[in-house]
Amino acid sequence: MFEWSEEDLMVRDAVRAFIEKEVRPHIDELETGALPPFDITRKMLAAFGMDTMAAENLEKELAAEEAGEKKSGGGSTTLANPMFMILNMEMAGVSLGLIASMGVSLGLTVSTIRSRGTLAQKRRWLPQLVTMEKVGAWAITEPDSGSDALGGMKTTVRRDGEDYILKGNKTFITNGPNADTIVVFAKLDEGDGTPMRDRKVLTFVLDTGMEGLTQGPAFKKMGMMSSPTGELFFEDVRVSKDRLLGETEDTGADKRGGDNAKAGFTAERIGIAALSLGIINECLRLSLDYAKTRTLWGNEIAKFQLIQLKLAEMEIARLNVQNMLFTAIEASQAGKPPTLAQASAMKLYSSRAATEVAMEAVQLFGGNGYMAEYRVEQLARDAKSLMIYAGSNEIQVTHVAKGLLNG
Repeated sequence: MFEWSEEDLMVRDAVRAFIEKEVRPHIDELETGALPPFDITRKMLAAFGMDTMAAENLEKELAAEEAGEKKSGGGSTTLANPMFMILNMEMAGVSLGLIASMGVSLGLTVSTIRSRGTLAQKRRWLPQLVTMEKVGAWAITEPDSGSDALGGMKTTVRRDGEDYILKGNKTFITNGPNADTIVVFAKLDEGDGTPMRDRKVLTFVLDTGMEGLTQGPAFKKMGMMSSPTGELFFEDVRVSKDRLLGETEDTGADKRGGDNAKAGFTAERIGIAALSLGIINECLRLSLDYAKTRTLWGNEIAKFQLIQLKLAEMEIARLNVQNMLFTAIEASQAGKPPTLAQASAMKLYSSRAATEVAMEAVQLFGGNGYMAEYRVEQLARDAKSLMIYAGSNEIQVTHVAKGLLNG
């Protein structure tokens, strides 16, 4: 059975110390958007040597690929490296937006280029992305195609000589307003009358400042406010072939080209479980402290059975989500990482559990819970976003059911 090692626990304590010193004092600035999260993220990566390690590992990987020894793989680093899991958990309970921003840049953006790009493309974009020197964004969601991201996609590319012309827009893009490098999914318009839903999906890499690319300002949101989220507009952006990942329109066995995006969904949904556990942990910690110090009718409220019930149910949720994560880690280490259906089940349950726990924490705090200074109201707002983020919980039901029905 998987358990945190002594080394993992030492990392956790070091992360907590970093958070206390470098993050908590700036929460209000992060939450209002006055302070972008990127400098703190870079400082955190440097503090734990993760930027240097990522750069060194990337160079070894690319050198080996160049020598023909192996082809580098993509995928999420969350399950492969417990440090990322711990970072996700610990940071989520303090600044969910900050860790979500980092996850999109280091996770989705990097893994897509890593898994689909040519060697030259990897050398072009990955060195500055894996260290967060440059910020990445992963653009698939559109105004009319949230849960139906692939089928409902309307952003298109058409061939124009050796280049492509990109037209359309994306929304709810994490890091969109600040991204230096953007992975964009678009439908290929071959002019042959193929219905939009059936057109091939191609993946391109754009850089900020390209003519025709507009990065909209950050939205004002209910939660995850430390993560800048915005719209992207593509007005006849000329994209050279060397920006097409893999430099080929051949999508292999997947004729529509959606497998690349689905791999991203799987990694993202597993990450949601880690973020949910972080919120549950923090809610339980704050609630325990409050229940032991808040008095009513001359007694600590921790002595009241209804308060004990709330605390007990928080602990049950914590154990359940932790066990799901540990099972996923153990399976991944055995070479059997979670399927999309399993990742969707993890996301569905954990995000719901985190939201319920956070709302119960607000209730336990009473009037104080509704006040920003006690922080549980921030956790409740942040937790709710996890039921929508990475695909709404309603669409997770569909993926779980399909996994069951298709064997």
